[in-house]
Formats: sequence, C-alpha cells, structure tokens
Amino acid sequence: MSNIEQTNELSPLYKRIYVLVELIPAAQVATYGQIAEMVTCSPRVVGYAMAAVPEHLNLPWHRVINSQGKVSVRSDGEPSTGQRQLLQDEGVAFDKCGRVNFDEAAWHGPDWDWLQANDYNVAPPAGYKRIHK
Repeated sequence: MSNIEQTNELSPLYKRIYVLVELIPAAQVATYGQIAEMVTCSPRVVGYAMAAVPEHLNLPWHRVINSQGKVSVRSDGEPSTGQRQLLQDEGVAFDKCGRVNFDEAAWHGPDWDWLQANDYNVAPPAGYKRIHK
C-alpha cells in the first residue's frame, strides 16, 4: 500500500488520481484528460487535484500537462516555469512553442490488468492509442 492510500486527509477521488500520477515514470507525461478518463472525472478536477498535492507526498505532479502538450497556466495566468524545468531536468523536451512531443514522452498508462484489478476505467479516451508491450 502506498503512502497515498494511507493518507487520511485526502478525498477518495484525489487518492485515486494521486495513485495514478504516482505511476507516471520520469521523462514521461500524462494529460489531465488521460488521468480523468481512468478515474472517471473531469480533466478540471484532475487539475484541481494537482494544484492541491500535499508536499509530503512527493508526487510527480509536474508530469501531468494539458492535451496540447503544454504546461497549463496557473491562477495568475502564467505557465509554471518550475513545472517545465522539472520536466526538462528529467529529459522531457519542449519545442519552440512550448509543447511536448507526445510521440516521445507520452505515458500510455498502466496495463489493462492493473486498471481492472484496481477498479479504474479501462476504456481509453476517444482517439487515444494505447501501446501494449
């Protein structure tokens, strides 16, 4: 059991989101929509969850970006340079427009068996191509 599942201060929905985000490997990214689809909530709720990550969890929140491949703007209207730097430090490259190449850095999620065993939605988002190894 991860430290996320043992934390009492989190809502059940945020726990489910955080468990998925914890699985995203370094140098890979997921989208708010991708996580939302597996948890069956809206991408906006995933965004709220990322903004509320308790520091003690050491969650790789920075690996969740928007569907355009960009770091989303914060409440002050500016993108997080800290998030971009954390991703670059892991080897994630950005193009001149500030986008990540999903062909190079996309996380394709946990496998179907893990999703089913942990009671997550196993249907991928419309148009999403899951790569099986």
